[in-house]
Amino acid sequence: MTKTELVEFIADKAGLTKADAGRALEATLEGIQKGLKKEGKVTLVGFGTFAAKKRAARSGVNPLTGKPLNIPAKTVASFKAGSKLKDALN
Repeated sequence: MTKTELVEFIADKAGLTKADAGRALEATLEGIQKGLKKEGKVTLVGFGTFAAKKRAARSGVNPLTGKPLNIPAKTVASFKAGSKLKDALN
């Protein structure tokens, strides 16, 4: 499902215009981003948990040249599905 299809689904399901549904989706995504930045975790009970995790620096190899390179440490987003989401998929 693409973002456009998701906006159309939200608009249909909630009885909103596509513009309103698009703004609601953008606000939701922005809230998740801000929550991860500020607290490092966003939990949607039954759906899942988004978490910010630190990834350590490591060495790697450039696949084009074969030369070694250093990959810096960074923070990445992770998602763990909740029980209701898992049940809905199986």
